[in-house]
Amino acid sequence: MLSRLLALCQENLFGSVIPFWLRHSLDPVHGGYFTCLDRDGSLYDTRKYVWLNGRQLWMFSRLCNEVEARPEWVAAARSGAEFLRAHVFDPQGRCYFSLTREGLPSFYQRKPYGAGFVALGFLEYAKVSGDPWYRGRAEELFDVLPRWMEDPGLLGRPALAGGVPASNLADIYIMASLALESGHPPTLRQCLERIRLHIDPATGLLHETATLDPALRRSSPDARLICAGSIFEIFWILSRALRLAPDPGLQPQLLRALAAAWAFSWDTQHGGFYYFQDIGGRPTLQLESDMKLWWVHCEALYALLTAYLETRDDVWLERLERTQEWTWNRFPDARHGEWFGYLHRDGSLSHTLKGNNYKGCFHVPRMLLFTIQDLKKELAR
Repeated sequence: MLSRLLALCQENLFGSVIPFWLRHSLDPVHGGYFTCLDRDGSLYDTRKYVWLNGRQLWMFSRLCNEVEARPEWVAAARSGAEFLRAHVFDPQGRCYFSLTREGLPSFYQRKPYGAGFVALGFLEYAKVSGDPWYRGRAEELFDVLPRWMEDPGLLGRPALAGGVPASNLADIYIMASLALESGHPPTLRQCLERIRLHIDPATGLLHETATLDPALRRSSPDARLICAGSIFEIFWILSRALRLAPDPGLQPQLLRALAAAWAFSWDTQHGGFYYFQDIGGRPTLQLESDMKLWWVHCEALYALLTAYLETRDDVWLERLERTQEWTWNRFPDARHGEWFGYLHRDGSLSHTLKGNNYKGCFHVPRMLLFTIQDLKKELAR
């Protein structure tokens, strides 16, 4: 099964996914990346979304650094890096959320995550270019991101009297990802300690938002929200973190969270994973909760592979095979390349798009690349 999966991922990454983004997303005039692409790659919105540009910069830079410095990949990375360097920052050093095709500010989202992905892209591109400016700027963002997370007022979102102090899983994800890329064990240890706030003691699931007052843990839809994709993604990220900052008591808890997410979020009627759920079985505020999204299934595939390679327990291999079969029969587009992003609950296509303001060149190719790298090591053993 692993040999077949390796061949499938290699063919899909290098024969379908990366060629799609090379053909359709690069702006040859102004630089940077378009992400609002229809099924055939045709453009339906010329705005450039900063966090997706940062992610795509990281992706092409990682390919250059760990696969091959192909001229077309180097040029694609340079296009994104130079566009972001010229246009992404406001006078206070914060990052815009979207830019016009030419690079003018279009929208400012008062969250820190765009800056996090710009930093990831800059860190990886610094290795491609040899330009120390990119690593220096990424380190500056790495230093300021925790302050933006702790005090949203710095981004124009002041704390309000009715707000409930909480920890966000996305904050842990961003900081752990950056700490892995930059090699910063103290931050990894902080992330590993903080994840304990999110563990539901009854089920083992990870709350998307963990209220800091235990009495309020299930007091609202936000506090009860479960996103399986986030659990899958944070599992493999923190599993990597544990190699640099060992915490023997945490790995069993992360494995329990992964198993709980697989069981809780798998749709027993139609297959695939729900997007959002309420841990108490109550309604969610998100109307798209029962949809099946590309990134959730990408993260599931890599998390399940990671769990199998770490434990050698065949139960993870069985879950991986089941997830892989459902996913590959629905998301990849054999005609035009890349993957569809959004399915209805029954697995039928909801949108024809290959990219928008949230889907870009990241989850699919990253999962494929990491799977290829891990399986090559495994099969070589």
